[in-house]
Amino acid sequence: MKTKVVVLVLFLVFFLSGIAKLTSLPFEVEAFERWGYPLWFMYLTGFIEIIGAAALLIPRVSAVASLVLAGLMVGAVATHLMHGEWLMLIVATAILVTALYRTCVGREQIRTLIGRSPKSPD
Repeated sequence: MKTKVVVLVLFLVFFLSGIAKLTSLPFEVEAFERWGYPLWFMYLTGFIEIIGAAALLIPRVSAVASLVLAGLMVGAVATHLMHGEWLMLIVATAILVTALYRTCVGREQIRTLIGRSPKSPD
């Protein structure tokens, strides 16, 4: 049950964030310009967020999706840190930790997907 709630929260965060980027909401455009990133990067980020959010809802690939989204959040954390955006740094870090939690919960799922058998107890 707890994992389902985490997945739902991550889905909402990344889906809504991706929609904001893909629809060029003014605050997103202004942020990417302020950071010195080209607008095509905003659209790419939004696309990855939408695809990742959808993949979170597919049990077989949910853990991998959370790992990819965690990687995306490492970039967000670095961006907010470099620009001294402390409140957004805290928010981005919380999202990163949540995505990593989902990844850890599904680590056996990831092992299975890459063709490695789960660890056997010693």
